[in-house]
Amino acid sequence: MRISELARSAGVGISTVRFYERRGLVVPTARTHGGYREYDAEALKRLRFIRRAQLLGFTLAEVEQILVLSSAPLDLASVDGVIAEKVAEIEDRVRDLERVRLALLDLAQNGPQVPCPVVGALS
Repeated sequence: MRISELARSAGVGISTVRFYERRGLVVPTARTHGGYREYDAEALKRLRFIRRAQLLGFTLAEVEQILVLSSAPLDLASVDGVIAEKVAEIEDRVRDLERVRLALLDLAQNGPQVPCPVVGALS
């Protein structure tokens, strides 16, 4: 598939695909005689993974690390610190989201208050 088809299938812009290509995250499998990039199903799968990981809060650098680690035999000793750091970050975000959830439920049940419970939860 060409870059426009890949971008549309993955729900991203063509410029995003080109950006990921420059970073080596997505690689065209071939070029047509006219110079158009062609991508296979693996490129689409990879692009969808990148998008999903970013939506879950992973930085592009972390996504790159995951992709590198997934392509080689995993040496857990070398990634223990990275894993522990990411788990701690996720746990912090879960606690923050839980505070916001409770504040929103309070707001829905008790109506607006001063100070706003959502602002309090995010502060």
